[in-house]
Amino acid sequence: MRILVLSDIHANLTALQAVLQAAGPVDAVWCLGDLVGYGPNPNEVVETIRAQPNLLCVAGNHDVAIADLDMDIRAFNAQAQASVRWQRANLSEENRRYLYHLPRQPQIQEPVTLAHGSPRDHLWEYILTARIADANFHEMETHLAFVGHSHLQLGFQYQANRRTHRISLRPGETLSLADRYLILNPGSVGQPRDEDPRAAFAIYDPDKQEWRPQRVEYDVRTTHDRILAAGLPSRHAKRLLHGW
Repeated sequence: MRILVLSDIHANLTALQAVLQAAGPVDAVWCLGDLVGYGPNPNEVVETIRAQPNLLCVAGNHDVAIADLDMDIRAFNAQAQASVRWQRANLSEENRRYLYHLPRQPQIQEPVTLAHGSPRDHLWEYILTARIADANFHEMETHLAFVGHSHLQLGFQYQANRRTHRISLRPGETLSLADRYLILNPGSVGQPRDEDPRAAFAIYDPDKQEWRPQRVEYDVRTTHDRILAAGLPSRHAKRLLHGW
């Protein structure tokens, strides 16, 4: 069985299309949130994700901010606020309702917890350090968690009587998940932040208990130009070119 795990698409349709093509046929798709925000094609991305087979999708913080018109968006920086306002104005009502009703709490698919930020703070917490990962391991009901939000393709492992530590994830290599306590991030489809502009995703095989992180090149310049043409903040276009 092959499950495509992706996160943080951020309205980048060109990157999403490249990921779907690179992943090939899959039995299910697990999306860890932030379908929208930053990018120029929110409607097309939502509609593409909704059409995926056996989809399980949770809300990200940008999804909630854009779909919930009553949400105070001052927690975002000025450029992100500008993006939220543009996305609110350009998202169709049907797609807004879809995002509004996405789960805003972690979802369990044994033996995995699916969350946008972290198992203990679904929308906002970034798991960037072993200390934060360790705190989440102690609150998890499963021995695996797949998270997004940081836009980094990384992982953390917990071992009894040892410190939680970061593990190396190289695109294309297979990581065995059997008998391990792990928090894994597939990286960002639409706005990577690890100085690698290629779109990131992962394939999870629950039968073999394997995780395979992947990267794929896409036409970054197309998304860059669409962002500028839409009048969105230029920083959100420039960062795509270098993956920062």
